[in-house]
Amino acid sequence: MKVYVFEDTKYEKFLPLVYFRPVFDLKCGALSLKEKIEKYTGSKISHLLCRKELSSLLKEIYPKKKTNGLSSDFSLFINGRVIADSSFIKQLRFDKKKDKLFIKDDSIVAAYLKPVTIEKLRERWDNNSINISDILKSVASEEDIQMQDTDVRIADYAWDLIKFNGEEIRNDFLLISKEMKGKKLLGSIHSSAHLLNKKDIIIDRESEIGPGVVLDATHGQIIIGMNVNVMAHAVIIGPTFIGDNTIVRVGAKIYSNTSIGEVCKVGGEVDSSIIHSYSNKQHDGYLGHAYLGSWVNIGADTNNSDLKNNYSNVKVYLNGKLTDTGMQHFGMLMGDHSKTGINMMFDTGTIIGVACNLYGSGLPPRFVPSFVRGSVTAPLKTHSIEMALETAKIVMSRRNVQFLKSYEELFRKTFELTVSERKREKNI
Repeated sequence: MKVYVFEDTKYEKFLPLVYFRPVFDLKCGALSLKEKIEKYTGSKISHLLCRKELSSLLKEIYPKKKTNGLSSDFSLFINGRVIADSSFIKQLRFDKKKDKLFIKDDSIVAAYLKPVTIEKLRERWDNNSINISDILKSVASEEDIQMQDTDVRIADYAWDLIKFNGEEIRNDFLLISKEMKGKKLLGSIHSSAHLLNKKDIIIDRESEIGPGVVLDATHGQIIIGMNVNVMAHAVIIGPTFIGDNTIVRVGAKIYSNTSIGEVCKVGGEVDSSIIHSYSNKQHDGYLGHAYLGSWVNIGADTNNSDLKNNYSNVKVYLNGKLTDTGMQHFGMLMGDHSKTGINMMFDTGTIIGVACNLYGSGLPPRFVPSFVRGSVTAPLKTHSIEMALETAKIVMSRRNVQFLKSYEELFRKTFELTVSERKREKNI
């Protein structure tokens, strides 16, 4: 049986975080959504279905997986917005001789299809489109395919991943502990470090826990990956995940429900946030209830607000419309390759696009389109695509990450796709 993971049209609700990645490569907990599907199904995903602008890049990143193509085998399709767990997998029961759709509200979360049905799907599907859910519903109505309501967590917006992050760290801890076969403290731990509730702490190989560090897993698990350097007097409160090859700076305060990806440098105060790989927030300053993409750099003493003075729900500008997050605490989203100068401030519920370069005192607008630069005390202007590319190439080369041709093509395509945003916000 082949296993597919697919994007649907709701990817737009995860912008700007998904301009350079599919929804299923977003992290929640210690793992990406795709990785969770693989671990809980016990099967490697064989096929990736995504937007056409991502197709070339994914083919290079995942050469062993088939991107935007259909096979003629019995197949299980899983929505890339699903936050998989053991309960979800138990519900995926089907008769191998019968097609079946698994539904949550208005979303198809999974589908089991026979080869003959996949051929009907192929006839209607442009292999670079993301309307797979609509086509599945159409085929189901014509073929009288069984549908089953499914109790599963599925992210509808980017901030759902922040909301679910703490619980997902707990779930991922159990998966990772099982893989480590009980050997959970493999790194070097200074004699003056304090580990509270050791049974709920993982420290992987070649990691160093410095003098005076506090790892407090009293109320939630802590996962520290390989070759992590937690410097002196840092405090980490669980549930928290720290990815491989990351540095936690001296005196850092990492509060619960936080995930920090691979090859990051983090300092200051971080609370209930997700930071993707290769991003830096090294200095003092507060980051709360936020989600940062990759290759982000946060300048010294940058702070964001994550609670309104009147304690009402935070509303954000999404696709030009004011949207209620339903959350009392929500800070910001920042897309890949965006940078802030020193002493920047961000209002509650701010969304910053990709490849932005912001500096100056004062608050920027609560929605900043992609590829925008300038001081927040003056009108923001379009960031030159050539300048943005040059910076990205320099930054990635410093981490020995190849700047693929398909990545440059995606960069340029994203610049084109976001022109309307900049026009709407008068940044052109």
